Amino acid sequence: MRKLKNSELDRLSINDFKEAKKTPIIIILDNIRSLNNIGSVFRTSDAFLIEKIYLCGITAVPPHKDIHKTALGSTETVDWEYVENTIDLIKALKTNNVQIISIEQAENATMLNDFTIKPHTKYALIFGNEVKGVSQNVVSASDLIVEIPQYGTKHSLNISVSCGVVVWDLFSKLKRLSN
Repeated sequence: MRKLKNSELDRLSINDFKEAKKTPIIIILDNIRSLNNIGSVFRTSDAFLIEKIYLCGITAVPPHKDIHKTALGSTETVDWEYVENTIDLIKALKTNNVQIISIEQAENATMLNDFTIKPHTKYALIFGNEVKGVSQNVVSASDLIVEIPQYGTKHSLNISVSCGVVVWDLFSKLKRLSN
């Protein structure tokens, strides 16, 4: 078995990416401090054709060298927008029938492995601050809270890791639903 070269991976061009049918997932970054985490979320979003990223609150926006370091150009492919107030964004998305999901540890949270995708539904996934998580007012405004099951001694995962886990899970469930 041999590793594939980048030239053998058959990736989309930037123009092809922009024209491609997107996965009906929106990512909302709520007050993310780490520019490396922001860049990593862009890169994950590119990998799974995520529709859009909203950067809210103190979350930094491209262009920035520390975002670019981990995004590796995906800030040029993935559609993004800065919105100062996350609650205002949630209200606007709800008027467009987007299901709002905070990724957080909370009472009555649905475990990710138990979360069922609904057909013809667009989802907005909210990931919160590295220390404080998703703020309580945002959790309260969400339609659903999804928690990533964890079995070790630590209480949380890095936000970019959480994003990768959740996006892969939902992407896989959406693919199964469409087959």
